[in-house]
Amino acid sequence: MQSSLTQINPRNEEEEKKIILREYRALLRALKLSLKKGDKRLLRRAFEISVDAHKDMRRKSGEPYILHPLAVARIVVEEIGLGVTSAICALLHDTVEDTEITLEDIEQEFGVAYMKIIDGLTKISNVVDLKADTTVQAENFRKILLTLADDPRVILIKLADRLHNMRTLDSMSREKQLKISSETTYIYSPLAHRLGLYEIKSELEDLALKFTQPEVYTEIAKGLKETKRDRTRYINEFIKPIKEELTAGGFDFELYGRPKAIHSIWNKMRTKHVSFEEVFDLFAIRVILHSKPEKEKEDCWKVYSIVTNFYRPSPDRLRDWISVPKSNGYEALHTTVMGPGGRWVEVQIRTSRMNEIAEKGLAAHWKYKEGGTSQQESKLDAWLHHLRDMLSNPDTDTLDFLQDFKLDLFTEEIYIYTPKGDMRVLPKSATALDFAFDIHSELGARCIGAKVNYRLVPISHQLASGDQVEIITSSKQKPSEDWLSFVTTAKAKSRIKYYLKEEKRKIGDDGKAILQRKMEHLGLTISPYNLNELCVFYKKPSLLDLYYAVAVDSVDLRELKQLTIIGDKLIQPIKESKPELKNTPDEIKPVKPAKGAELIIFGESSDKIKYKLAQCCQPIPGDDVFGFVTTGEGLKIHRTDCPNAAQLLANYGHRVVKTKWAKNKEISFLSGVRITGLDDVGVIQKITHIISGELKMNMRSLSIDSKDGIFEGTIMVYVHDREELDGLCQELGSLKGITKVERLEAHEE
Repeated sequence: MQSSLTQINPRNEEEEKKIILREYRALLRALKLSLKKGDKRLLRRAFEISVDAHKDMRRKSGEPYILHPLAVARIVVEEIGLGVTSAICALLHDTVEDTEITLEDIEQEFGVAYMKIIDGLTKISNVVDLKADTTVQAENFRKILLTLADDPRVILIKLADRLHNMRTLDSMSREKQLKISSETTYIYSPLAHRLGLYEIKSELEDLALKFTQPEVYTEIAKGLKETKRDRTRYINEFIKPIKEELTAGGFDFELYGRPKAIHSIWNKMRTKHVSFEEVFDLFAIRVILHSKPEKEKEDCWKVYSIVTNFYRPSPDRLRDWISVPKSNGYEALHTTVMGPGGRWVEVQIRTSRMNEIAEKGLAAHWKYKEGGTSQQESKLDAWLHHLRDMLSNPDTDTLDFLQDFKLDLFTEEIYIYTPKGDMRVLPKSATALDFAFDIHSELGARCIGAKVNYRLVPISHQLASGDQVEIITSSKQKPSEDWLSFVTTAKAKSRIKYYLKEEKRKIGDDGKAILQRKMEHLGLTISPYNLNELCVFYKKPSLLDLYYAVAVDSVDLRELKQLTIIGDKLIQPIKESKPELKNTPDEIKPVKPAKGAELIIFGESSDKIKYKLAQCCQPIPGDDVFGFVTTGEGLKIHRTDCPNAAQLLANYGHRVVKTKWAKNKEISFLSGVRITGLDDVGVIQKITHIISGELKMNMRSLSIDSKDGIFEGTIMVYVHDREELDGLCQELGSLKGITKVERLEAHEE
């Protein structure tokens, strides 16, 4: 969240006071049912402190800053379902960081519990730090997860803060929009998903898409708007017989259809290579039952039976999360049935209690767990315990941990049983070794095999839901590098890396002694400066890698003679400069860009900047792009919808440079098109006639594969910009018998 200081216009002051008061009253109304004696006075005090602390501050949009903490407090109460304590902390969440108020002041005024939550929020508030280097960014994420393990309210308030920032991101610069949106998809929406906040997760993803790929977002939103009438008609036709049957059966229920989130529609279009018109399940039907606790399961299955009496279900699309809830507490029955007109329709069946858990996630989960330990409570607590366990390991490499942890956030789950019948939840595609590490780190490190359903299997064996697994160990077993290639859980990966690092450290100690003797012999001091210079000279990422390389003889210490010694300092040898290449768009003389400079690619300044076009997304003029300063290859240009964009922008924001295309029609770029259609006589001739004859484009390659009367082909052509490529797709799409034409992504080649 960003703020800037401006003078308040006296004419607007009265109007603004009314707006602030209106928001505060709305917050009070939302808390009405949970206010106990003395709560109102505390809330009022927090509001007054926040108003006073932020009185001279404005947001980038120009509105008074106090509206931001008020909005966050309302999200926390209305959309997440937390109570008075969290609302007070939300009102004060920026005071310690942005104003003169200290944690001691808060402790004095409200008590230790409030101070701890605000301290947690202050620690993680610097995640959006464009200047921070990679490890600082990752450390900030680690702090978020640590606070999550200690008091989940901190992360829930942080998610509300992020949601409000995303809703008001319009007033930010394009650079900040990209950075904050990417960070949201990279860490915050997976966290919201893991904590069961599905509504917030969907909105965060939709808003991130709106800012990273505005064209895609607008196109899908427009499509949803245009098809609304047809959808409503279809939903009404679909639910009519079910409604009648449920009413006749005496059920107390709500039944409605709701559109899928824009991001999930886009995901389907992207992964299944279909257009918006071809995405059938644009909506889901939801049945919410108001059942007594003891009849919940029975009623849900009765409704399933009624739905499948009218519509044939897809047997492989039944998801029973009532018998075995997800580890974030989610409970529901999902099935996909064949509706009228041959369209697949997803039906979700849940009770009002399950629905509250689905929408309010962790907060609702607490509310219901007071009545005794439920199955999902123990699973969610186990996950938080597992998270604490991983974070408490001081040797975990933070960036690696973040990558591995992300895998755990979004995966589907399988249920595995121990020999005694205890159930463990693991991500889909987990192996026997993952299971061993899940039970205990030492069990994983000593694992040599397993018995799955009484049958002997190797440690790399992939488990399936319902397997019963017994781990076999040996005291002689040691983790090895190749284990990392088949384990999938973050816990297994981080423990294996830790064991390998320990092993490396033991060997590295010998290398350290050898290197120190050599340096003393040359009369060099063993200073951090000199050791750093040696890492650079031998191209090793860390001192440990250097010591290890010396110990295993993979570097030649005789090469030290190439270094110059001045006093007790090492100086790198001067490299011969290579002759400059002329007229190659990929490789140009390097100059460090000025801070905030807008690089114009292939423009007047292109002879001053060294850059390359990223192979992962192959940008061409007209694409929305950003520059990324790499360590060895200068500046690389990526598309904002590149598969790697979210990770780069979220973790390495300080290396991002604003870029835009200059108008230049002299340089051509290689790009690809994928084409599908009916295998008809002369189809290739028609395609080549359009490319070479009508559009006069230079074609590098054309490969066609035909099977059972359908052909699929890829065409690599040289184009000047995106407009030309879109024109080509349009022309080819208009040919008779061609069913689909789309831009080829680099990773598909």
